[in-house]
Amino acid sequence: MQDMQAKLQIVSPEAPEPELFAEAEAAVERLCMLYAQAAEFLKERFLSSMAEGHPDVRYRAFYPEVRITTTSFAKVDSRLSFGHVSAPGTHATSITRPDLFRHYLKQQIGLLIENHGVKVQVGLSDTPMPVHFAVANFPELTVPQEGAAQFILRDVFDVPDLTTTNDDIVNGVARPAPDGTEPLAPFTAQRVDYSLARLAHYTATDPAHFQNHVLFTNYQFYVSEFEAYARKQLADPESGYISFVSTGNVEITDAETAIPLTAKMPQMPTYHLKRKDGSGITLVNIGVGPSNAKTATDHIAVLRPHAWLMVGHCAGLRNSQSLGDFVLAHAYLREDKVLDDDLPIWVPIPALAEIQVALEDAVEEETQLSGYDLKRVMRTGTVASVDNRNWELRDQRGPVQRLSQCRAVALDMESATIAANGFRFRVPYGTLLCVSDKPLHGELKLPGMASDFYKTQVARHLMIGIRAMEHLRTMPLERIHSRKLRSFDETAFL
Repeated sequence: MQDMQAKLQIVSPEAPEPELFAEAEAAVERLCMLYAQAAEFLKERFLSSMAEGHPDVRYRAFYPEVRITTTSFAKVDSRLSFGHVSAPGTHATSITRPDLFRHYLKQQIGLLIENHGVKVQVGLSDTPMPVHFAVANFPELTVPQEGAAQFILRDVFDVPDLTTTNDDIVNGVARPAPDGTEPLAPFTAQRVDYSLARLAHYTATDPAHFQNHVLFTNYQFYVSEFEAYARKQLADPESGYISFVSTGNVEITDAETAIPLTAKMPQMPTYHLKRKDGSGITLVNIGVGPSNAKTATDHIAVLRPHAWLMVGHCAGLRNSQSLGDFVLAHAYLREDKVLDDDLPIWVPIPALAEIQVALEDAVEEETQLSGYDLKRVMRTGTVASVDNRNWELRDQRGPVQRLSQCRAVALDMESATIAANGFRFRVPYGTLLCVSDKPLHGELKLPGMASDFYKTQVARHLMIGIRAMEHLRTMPLERIHSRKLRSFDETAFL
């Protein structure tokens, strides 16, 4: 089979010569042109092959790439944690969907040109574009499963290759290319395309709808609260919000427009309150468990959000807490296990001052409490995340002893995962939880246990997350993406 493929003539679209650009706008336009040319070529050849049967050639198109070469050790503005390479040499990255990432690419390429005073090169990479990802640009088309077509798809087209689709760059284990070229961005084109496809599947919304500020929750109640808030904002012409997107890509721009019920809910129902510049808020109901939390953040990370926050429910571990109290995490005990292979357990996950302040200010704003009085409804401390929902049934000398030794004030199954993946992917993160039960003190999560205070606090909880995001939206990008999230050998792209 491989011998046959090797003998087939490879047909590709005409490849223009790489070109140097001194302006980010022009560089992005060239990326868009090269990408569109490759995707259109693969679409047309796919349609003709499906209609005519097995061709006697192999079709291949390549992702575009951005490349920069620097020769000086001159120090750039030390206040910036991104937008520059760490040492002289050549750095490159393959690019997908430049139309979707237009603003991001203009910003990152512009910083490179400004900080290093050199031009960037735009041309074709040596990474083939899988036909599945190319066809995904055309909603009316789908790639058939293996064996459904009249020919073997992999004999004619490139398909997704998991041997080269990985997180080596963000995990800090990537090696330079054979020619010495270093990574320019945290994700390659194939890794991004892989996640874009997964996002559409898991959330039932197009990745283009995602906003720069993402709220995660593990409780369906927050969805109805979020929709109610969105409708209020759409009714206010001064709010800056332009539309609300529900599952199935149902988008409304008028506060009174009805949203039809979804016949089949996705695994992670997702909703978007949009602003024209993408600075709105996305809410993702990830459900329960660290695996879901990892899955969601693994894929949303490629969109390079400005911040994500967990606003879910937790078990309160102190007798002094009441149902409905808030917990602001300033440390995490990671017993979720799902990230241990990617981010060793010995890696500390620090609290980020900018996020902490935004959350505390939002709590004060919504509760009208401040200073010492705030302690009536909010505790700051360690949040533990575990992978066993029935942890309280284990031998008390095990998990309960560790919870006491680490001074934990709350326990859930998602927060540490979301924070750890935020750290791993260089996405600012934070956690504000609401106490829904106190299993160590006889208050289990049972029907009828919730007090009026608890119900009131739950209604406030989502609003606090929204207020925090609105505070963060006004913060300069270079401040929120601080050096605390960056290592000493980082990619230039955020």
